[in-house]
Order: sequence, then structure tokens, then C-alpha cells
Amino acid sequence: MEPVPLQDFVRALDPETLPRVLRVCSGVYFEGSIYEISGNECCLSTGDLIKVTQVRLQKVVCENPRTSQTMELPCNFQGYFTPLNTPQSYETLEELVSATTQSSKQLPTCFMSTHRIVTEGRVVTEDQLLMLEAVVMHLGIRCARCVLGLEGQQVILHLPLSQKGPFRKWEPSAPRTLLQVLQDPALKDLVLTCPTLPWHSLILRPQYEIQAIMHMRRTIVKIPSTLEVDVEDVTASSQHVHFIKPLLLSEVLARQGPFPLSTEILEVPERRPIFLSPWLGSLQKGQRLCIYGLASPPWRVLASSKGRKVPRHFLVSGAYQGKLRRRPREFPTAYDLLGAFQPGQPLRVVATKDCEGEREENPEFTSLAVGDRLEVLGPGQAHGAQGNDMDVLVCQRLSDQAGEDEEEECEEETESPERVLLPLHFPGSFVEEMSDSRRYSLADLTAQFSLPCEVKVVAKDSSHPTDPLTSFLGLRLEEKITEPFLVSSQVLGLQQHALLPKPKVKTLPAFTKDGSSTYSKIPAHRKGHRPAKPQRQDPDDDEHDYEEILEHFQKTI
Repeated sequence: MEPVPLQDFVRALDPETLPRVLRVCSGVYFEGSIYEISGNECCLSTGDLIKVTQVRLQKVVCENPRTSQTMELPCNFQGYFTPLNTPQSYETLEELVSATTQSSKQLPTCFMSTHRIVTEGRVVTEDQLLMLEAVVMHLGIRCARCVLGLEGQQVILHLPLSQKGPFRKWEPSAPRTLLQVLQDPALKDLVLTCPTLPWHSLILRPQYEIQAIMHMRRTIVKIPSTLEVDVEDVTASSQHVHFIKPLLLSEVLARQGPFPLSTEILEVPERRPIFLSPWLGSLQKGQRLCIYGLASPPWRVLASSKGRKVPRHFLVSGAYQGKLRRRPREFPTAYDLLGAFQPGQPLRVVATKDCEGEREENPEFTSLAVGDRLEVLGPGQAHGAQGNDMDVLVCQRLSDQAGEDEEEECEEETESPERVLLPLHFPGSFVEEMSDSRRYSLADLTAQFSLPCEVKVVAKDSSHPTDPLTSFLGLRLEEKITEPFLVSSQVLGLQQHALLPKPKVKTLPAFTKDGSSTYSKIPAHRKGHRPAKPQRQDPDDDEHDYEEILEHFQKTI
């Protein structure tokens, strides 16, 4: 197939033959690097392949051939159209007469000129219909005697047979709908008439939206048929061509296989790395990965170290096999106590500093001394000095005596408990009272207790000799993260496995794995936890958002 304008290809296209593969023979570019306008492709490069999957009629532009005025018709236009001429054209009147007399049809016949004709003091415009009655001699010249209808009157014109056109015959035909006219290739660019439109003659110029697939494009590409580009149909010679579609990891996850899936990194994030791990530097554009499927278990726990001026932050895998023991939690205010309170789960604390109660606000706002024991009962309200209600934390004072007499004291307290009201802004300092010496796995701990909670790693993960979590006096388990992770490996001489969290970007960031449990470190921030800002940074810089401790998996390439 020879290259043709895209508009011509679309108008002649039979939708039943889709999909069709086109090659761009002459590209078009629009204002530099702009590739889309209002969701439509406006730049195509020479040599691009396009797999056309659907063609939709967007609108129809109606043009007046005399004045070049235009108007838009809706796709559901209900008027009927009739052709004013036929596709066959004749260069002179003599050719038209000869073709008519040689056919089964005889004179008279009707025709129109595609150009203005000036004769005998009159101007015959392009849209005016002439009836050729006979060939006669007029002023010594062989002429066609034609009848022109003007405002109910008939005017006789003598046009020499040498009169140049082109001319087109007019033959009566059945009225057609808009879609019927557009679907008939024989009526392409013909002059039509429609009784419901203000112009006697018109030309229809449809505009289509082409939906296509292109290499390395994540979504369907929409191309206007009016784009000034030449294309060539190469469907027959392109049966072996596969159009590569980039995927997000979320899309890989949604596909649910088949696994393993061979992939290649097409883009990498421009911001500084999230994880501090030895595998991170190898995740570059062009790196091939093999994705095996969902990691199990599909959750992680965010943990922070205790006992250092600058905390370290870890992302601990649900597969972590170390043993943990609960540690007392610390609460700087009554508001923090309220946040940790869970109905049905007793929460007992000990005051770690003296605090004066605001008795002028409410007599029940008592003072606390170091060592005072309290049991948190829940939220409540109390009346302030100015008559307004205040949110408070309702507690019950416990006896200072412990040990064997604990049960007796508890019975006495039950009979006449001393209620303590703490304003939520109360600046006390408390530590949780507990006697739990059990050793928990990470899975059991997160299942039985709400987060956050304080723990100490008392037995390291035996599958990871360099387990760093045992070196801390304590860890604060902040939050359980249930975002899915994918297991992958780099296609290298040495097989390195990775966990890929489902990202919300176009790239393939990953978690590597090389042992049987995972923890990752979030870098220290001196004033609380702050998310990483997307900055460019030297890849050799040691301050990253996460540090990965490698993890072993059984699967290999």
C-alpha cells in the first residue's frame, strides 16, 4: 500500500477489518516536546508503528463550496442528503455529450460545473444545476443548448462544446442519512444537498478519533484523523510485531500472574533512594527482573529504636523469627494515656514525677507523686471553674502495696475506689506497669496487642547472624503495614532476590532479599518522624530513608 494521508485512510477504512497496523511515513511535531493536547496525540515520529483498534466519529464539518463557510453537524443529525453530481467528471462539455450519447441514456441530461462559468452576460455558479437539451449550431459554433432555472424562470444558455469544466452529471438518487453518506466511499467529497440545511450545496468533511496501541505506551493512544501525517498499512508484514506495554507494579499485582514474569526497568525515580541497601544501586534503567509473585506474609511492621539520641527506624518483615518481650510503655501526658487505652484491656501506669493538680478548676483534679499507681478507666468530662465542660481522663488510684496482699487491696479499692481526674493536657509522666515476661514471635505480638507497643528483642533471628535488632535496649513497634509486596530477583550472574512493594509511581522500586527475614531501616530524624522529601542526592550519601537487612527466599531463577 502506498502512503496516504491519515484522514483518507480512516475514511476508506472498513471497521470490520480492525485491528490494522500502520507505519508513519512522514511524522508531525507540535511545538517542541508537547505530545498530547486535550488527551489526543499530536506528535508522531517517522517510522512509528500504530496498531489501530477502534475508530470513532467525533463530528462532521459541513462546508459550503461557494463561500467556504463551515458549520458542525452532530453525529446524530436527522436530515437526509442527496448527491448533486456523480464521481465521474468530464473535462469539457464535448466529453460529457459524447459519454451521454454513447450510453443507454439519451439527452436531455443534467450536470453541474465545478467552476464558475461566465457566458452571455450571465454567471453560472458551482452549485447551479444545468439541463443539457441538445447540441446545436449557434453563431457558427457547435454549442450545447442548456436550460438554467432561475427564480421560477428558465433561461436558455448556449455553451460551446469546448467549454472547460470539469463537469459532473447529476442523477436522481434516494435520500440518505448522514451515516449512510459517510459509509459510502463513492460519495466521498461529492457535493450534496440537504433540505433541512440553509445551503443548497455542501460538502461533508468528517473528523474521527483513532484509538490505537503504540510501543511503550501504558494507555490507549487517541489520535485525531485530522493530524497531518502520512501512513502506510503494514498489517500483512507485521504479524510478528508485539507492542510492549509498560506496567506499574500495582498492575502486575492486579494481573495475578502468570508468574514468574520477566520484566525490565524502564524508568527509575529521580529522588534520593528510599532504602539503604546494597542492592539499590543495581536497580537502574535497563536492569532485568524476574517477578515470582506475592511475598508471604504480606505485611511489615514499622519499628523505631529506643535509648539513643538519634533513633533508627526499621521496616520488619512479618517473617521475622526473632523473639520479643514486651517492655513498659512511656506516656508523657494524659492525652497519650487516652490514645493507648483500649476498652476491655486493663492499662495500669505508675507516675514517674510529681505533678500538682489544678484544684482551682475542679476539686477532683488531684496531685500526683512519684510512684502513684493508676488504672485508666477511659475518657470523661468534668466541670471547670468557669462552668464549661472539659475533656478529662478518668483513672482509679491503686494501692502502693504489691505482692501477696495485692488481691486484698484490690477488693478494698473496689469497695471504695478513689477516682482521679486528669485533664488531657496534664503534664505528668507515666510508665506502664506490667509483669509480662513471655517471649513472643512478631506475628503473635501484633495479633494479641494493639500498636504502638514497646518491645525488647531477646533472641535474634537464627537465619540472620547479623540481626541488628538485638543491639537496642528497646524497640517501639509503631504500625503494621499491610501493603502487598512482590518477590523478584535480578537477572544477573549471581542471583539476588528482592521484595517489591506496590508503588504509586511509574518505576519499579524494590526490596531485596537474601536471608529469611526482612527488616529495613528508616534514617534518623532528630525531631520526630518525617517522610522523605523528593530531593536529588548523591547516591553515595549514607543518609537514606530505609535500610534493608537482607532476606533469604527458597525460590531462585
